[in-house]
Amino acid sequence: MALQQATRTRSEWWIPAGLVALSLVPALAGSARVTELASGAAMTADNARFVVMPVPVVVHVVAAIPFSMVGALQFMPQFRMRHPQWHQAAGKTLVVLGLLVALSGLWMTQYYPWPPGDGAVLYAERLVVGSWMLGCIGVALDAIRRRDFAAHGAWMTRAYAIALGAGTQVFTHLPYVLLVGKPGTAARAVLMGAGWVINVGVAEWMISRGQSVHGSLRMVNPPPCASRGAHRPKRH
Repeated sequence: MALQQATRTRSEWWIPAGLVALSLVPALAGSARVTELASGAAMTADNARFVVMPVPVVVHVVAAIPFSMVGALQFMPQFRMRHPQWHQAAGKTLVVLGLLVALSGLWMTQYYPWPPGDGAVLYAERLVVGSWMLGCIGVALDAIRRRDFAAHGAWMTRAYAIALGAGTQVFTHLPYVLLVGKPGTAARAVLMGAGWVINVGVAEWMISRGQSVHGSLRMVNPPPCASRGAHRPKRH
């Protein structure tokens, strides 16, 4: 039994490890952007919108990195069972970070000038996914208020999938850049949208299999009656 549990514990690290790996490229790019702004780099056509209004992008990057990294650990049922207090504290932190990611992303979409290669379709996509992420977190908060752990986990999983879109978009862009070259406005919208669609599809698949961030929370928070043995047969 102990060997079987140890094997399960080791195997469940593959999911968070993969999620962290998926987050590395956008995390490094975001860190480089924040470092550039903090060092007082010269204004260029590429960074002008960030230099003029640095706060939104700094908030977005500083919130997105821990949201993606810490959020990955929430997909480990055995880890959550052993550390329920950590799970709950991290969950509260992730809600705040997720709201900052969504709100700052929407702000940048609405008020930053469009960079070269963006267009109306990508602008609309960003509004949709940012609003969807914000809505998912709102529904997740309502679910946890009602003690509906399964629904809470499912909606937080959807929000997490949207946030990891930047990681998947690296892989949707890479083959196109290698085979065709720099994408135009239409191709960029398709490639960016594909990253979000892939993540949402994987999230829905995981939710259907009970592998959301609260996939086995019943084991972490058993009903009070279960812990008291209320369902044991009565003796006559």
